[in-house]
Amino acid sequence: MKLQQLLDQIVRSPEIHCKWLNTLSLMENTGARKISACEHKTDVTLIVLKHAAEEHRHAYYLKKQIGKIAEEGFSTYADEYLVAPVESRLYLNKLDVNVCRYLKCTLNLTGPELRFGAYLLVTYAIEVRADELYPIYQAALDSEKSKVNVKSIIMEEEGHLEEMIAQLKSFSEDWEQHAQQAVEIETELFNDWVQALEAELAKVAVVQ
Repeated sequence: MKLQQLLDQIVRSPEIHCKWLNTLSLMENTGARKISACEHKTDVTLIVLKHAAEEHRHAYYLKKQIGKIAEEGFSTYADEYLVAPVESRLYLNKLDVNVCRYLKCTLNLTGPELRFGAYLLVTYAIEVRADELYPIYQAALDSEKSKVNVKSIIMEEEGHLEEMIAQLKSFSEDWEQHAQQAVEIETELFNDWVQALEAELAKVAVVQ
């Protein structure tokens, strides 16, 4: 199933749509916490603080959007309020672990340098994905004439990608090679996640 078809199906079901928004909120919140965990004890730049703050805001914004669909429920990130909960929770963690493994093997990074390098590459890969995912989601929302919208997130994510590229250029002369490797790692994980979403939607269709 193409991503557009998948999101069209999600948006048409109020309950699944709420779970989807809650899942995106969870993943944005996980990203924000990972950024904070990668911070150096003293050398914390303004751009890192800005990025963490905006990811937290995205998590909050997406959670608030649920109120446009359902009056109650979905107050926590418990499994029953998520789509593909296992894969959704592990997605960023797996990406982080695999990128760290790559950096250790190719650049022999350790400690704070490894954490910062992983932050750059993981975030870059996620921003590339966000630049694809959120516009497709917004198209599904527009088609359904939904009250939900993610236009503000789309604008901020575009800015994030530009910021990450600027940081990566300072990080390594071979930044494009490393960034491409991170994207390839993320693509495999994303495809697994999409398959999990499709399987869950198929189960819902059978029940209905």
